[in-house]
Formats: sequence, structure tokens, C-alpha cells
Amino acid sequence: MPRTPPAFRADVVGSLLRPAALKQARQQHLNGDISASQLREIEDNEIRHIVAKQQEVGLQLVTDGEFRRAWWHFDFFEGLEGVEGYDVEQGIQFNGVQTRARSIKVVGKLGFRSHPMVEDFRFLQSIAGNSVAKMTIPSPSVLHFRGGRNAIDKRVYPDLSAYFDDLAQTYRDAIQGFYDAGCRYLQLDDTVWAYLCSDDQKRQIRERGEDPEQLAQIYAQVLNKALAGKPADLTIGLHVCRGNFRSTWISEGGYEPVAKILFGEVNVDAFFLEYDTERAGGFGPLRFIKPGQQQVVLGLITSKNGTLEQPQAVKERIAEAAKFVDIEQLCLSPQCGFASTEEGNSLTEQDQWKKLKLVVDIANDVW
Repeated sequence: MPRTPPAFRADVVGSLLRPAALKQARQQHLNGDISASQLREIEDNEIRHIVAKQQEVGLQLVTDGEFRRAWWHFDFFEGLEGVEGYDVEQGIQFNGVQTRARSIKVVGKLGFRSHPMVEDFRFLQSIAGNSVAKMTIPSPSVLHFRGGRNAIDKRVYPDLSAYFDDLAQTYRDAIQGFYDAGCRYLQLDDTVWAYLCSDDQKRQIRERGEDPEQLAQIYAQVLNKALAGKPADLTIGLHVCRGNFRSTWISEGGYEPVAKILFGEVNVDAFFLEYDTERAGGFGPLRFIKPGQQQVVLGLITSKNGTLEQPQAVKERIAEAAKFVDIEQLCLSPQCGFASTEEGNSLTEQDQWKKLKLVVDIANDVW
């Protein structure tokens, strides 16, 4: 099998279920019972364990499971210059459940400097052995989309064009920062492109005074500016997600509304695409993928429950996708992480590892 990501064929989105010992330690730290250094030592030990488990099931890349984070996105954003986290009255509404009440706002000029997650990556790299260490961070579009204009201080950014310029530069600096730390496989997690496929979400966007079609153009431009001049030996993937909190979701709708601009214009090396339910639509939009240039990692294995997929059914879906994009550009993964927030999805750790082993086994058979 190729040794260059993402063409390992078997991949993983990023987050993993938090073990009981880690959850307990984080609560103890919150209560003031253990120090930050004691918590980090426990995190280090748990990350060593799950790196070994990923290698055991046959993955050629490893993540740290996002074990040092409470959220897939807020923790990273709060480490940026100019961004502040704060408590709100209501959490993010998913299908039948809300997250904890937390949000972010831009209160100063955006920037990336001395971010704690660079050191988090260095630790992962130090224990990865022969595996490729993969870093995951939220996509730049998520920072804007979550609160829109109202979450950006007008005294700092009276003109949003300056905001988007700074956002792109912040991500260029982030990409370079992780690269300088040794990262060669970086994933940008992005719920926004899936929201732009949802009629309900687009209605909400218009109600707050924004144009979803215009946002798609802006987000594509920001991404491409952030990616401009990236090192040739750095692989960057974009993971498109319809929401993943305690096994629930937010948006539904196939990729067709954004396919031409997303697949045709955004210059990432790979797309990680949710395809585990009918909410993601069919494979037709993959016709816009650039031939021979980008990988498509099909998220055909669900991370939302412990039911193990039938290998033959998954192989048939891979063959169906190959009608629209060369099978040599296809890979396989779960549709999302197993714990986008520290609460985690509704399955067991044993279920999780069985799912990842299934990904590896199917990929070995197909490719």
C-alpha cells in the first residue's frame, strides 16, 4: 500500500472515545483536585495507549484522539489571538439534544502564535513510531459561520473583507506552524459545507441576513488563500460533516448544491466525506472531483452506533462511488470521529476498535 497520506486507503477522521480514566482526570482538574501537569501526564499515558491501539488494528496513521480537547473546534479557536470563549444561554441545537452552552467571539485582530496545540502535536509525533502522525483542527469557515457578523467586534473589523484576509493569513501561519513542528498530514474539519447543502440551514442563514451562495464563494476563497504556498510534502484534507454530538446530527442534504465550487475549486489534497446515511445523498456530486489530483475518503462506516457494517455492502458502495471518480482516488474511513466532543457517541470503546479494524480489513480487500 502507498505510504503517502491520504492514500493509505484506510483512514480515521480523528477523535476517539475518551476512556473513563481520562474523563475522571479532567473532572478532577476542573474541581481543583489535580494540577495541570498531573492532568497532562494522565493525558500522555492515555494517548500512548490509543496510539498503540490504532497501530494494532492496522492503521498506518495515528491521531491523539483529540484527548486534550473538550470540543473539536472551540479549544483550537480559543488558542488563536483575537478569539475569546464565553458561556451562552443555550448550546448548539442538534437533532433532539443540545450541547453545553458555550460559544466564541472575535474581540481582537486574528493571529496564530504560540498555540498550545503545536506542542500537543509534537508529543503525538514523538510516540508515533513508524506511523504518520495526523493533526486535526477546525476549518477557517467554522470560525466565521458559528456566530457570523454578530460574533465579530465591529470596532476591530468594521469591514469583513479585512476579517477574511486576516482569517486566511492566520490559517497560513497555523499550517506553517504545524509543518515546522513536523506535521505532514493535517485535516481541517468543516461542518459549514454540509450546512450549505441543507435547505433548513440555508433558510436560517438568510434569516440572519447572509447569502449562503455568497458564503460558499467566500469560504472557498479563504481556504485557497490559506492553502496558497503550502509545502509540497504536506497533505491537507478537508472533512465535511453534518454534525456529530452524542450520536446525533444537525443538517441533511446531498453535496450537489456545493459540489461544483467545493470539489471543483477548493485546493485541498483530500476530501473526507460523510456517506453513512441517506442524509448525505448519492455519489453523483463526486463527478466534480479533479481527476488524478485529489483523494476522496468515503465515510461509509458510521461512528454513531456500534452496529458493524457488512463488508460486502460497503464494497458495493465503493464500487458505486467509483462510477464517478477513479477508484485509485478513493479511500475508506468512518464518517466522522467517535467523540467530536468529550461526551462521545453512543457506542463502546470495543465497538470503536471493531469499526476501525473493519475499515482496515475492507480497504485491504478492495485495494
